[in-house]
Amino acid sequence: MAARVIDGKAVAAAVKERIKVDLAPFEEEAGRVPGLATVLVGEDPASEVYVGMKIKACEEVGIRSIHRQPDAGIRQEELEGLVAELNADEAVDGILVQLPLPDHLDSDRIVATIDPRKDVDGLTPVNAGLLAHGTPGLTPCTPAGVMELLAHEGVELEGAEVVVVGRSKLVGVPVARLLLLANATVTTCHSRTRDLDAVCARADVLVAAVGVPRLLGAAAVKPGAVVIDVGVNRLEGGLVGDVDFEAAAEVAAAITPVPGGVGPMTIAMLLHNTLQAARGRTGHSS
Repeated sequence: MAARVIDGKAVAAAVKERIKVDLAPFEEEAGRVPGLATVLVGEDPASEVYVGMKIKACEEVGIRSIHRQPDAGIRQEELEGLVAELNADEAVDGILVQLPLPDHLDSDRIVATIDPRKDVDGLTPVNAGLLAHGTPGLTPCTPAGVMELLAHEGVELEGAEVVVVGRSKLVGVPVARLLLLANATVTTCHSRTRDLDAVCARADVLVAAVGVPRLLGAAAVKPGAVVIDVGVNRLEGGLVGDVDFEAAAEVAAAITPVPGGVGPMTIAMLLHNTLQAARGRTGHSS
């Protein structure tokens, strides 16, 4: 294997340490620590694991965790009411509604109910619009984590050709926008892209976020490229990414593993966003 493996766990740990340092002056000035509210509807095992990791991460850095777990049968109006209560709670700086929600609930309506100043997932129409206009706001955690990894690796994005595979509003669209703001030349690929491997093979930086196991192999990687694999796919043998890691690593200069790459960065950037939201709401810049 020729490629350098990008250690997302180590970078995430460094972000958490930075947050710990930044929390101390905020607490001194504001008289309290930031608060993150997590809302988990029902008892989906995978979602419970994800939310549990977020609660644990809050405890590690010193952010207050406020957890709400209504029954899976909660009505739309009731859940919107719960979000409204958290919007009004001055001890809550960030609100995260764990997705996906049960089928009878309208996720878009629920997300739109969140106060944009507390939208630490960066998914409300207001924050999506701010990002589209290049205006500072709360940025989706996974795309922000991708950018943090690239910065840590010292990747020069200005003028670089970047290909993003995937156009979801959770990852593909916002990460493409962040890369454009960094002055990269960005191509977004999707299920109807012709000759996907050939398009990807032009990229100095390849970001895979499409949710198809091992979709991209060595033929999709330019020699010396940096490969960021956002995909998390559960197969019988364990978790794999959207990139065939072993094959791509023979061609790339650097690559993120799955697990242990982008995943840890998502939670680290959630903590970062919570502190940013607290600063924005209170006016305390420290």
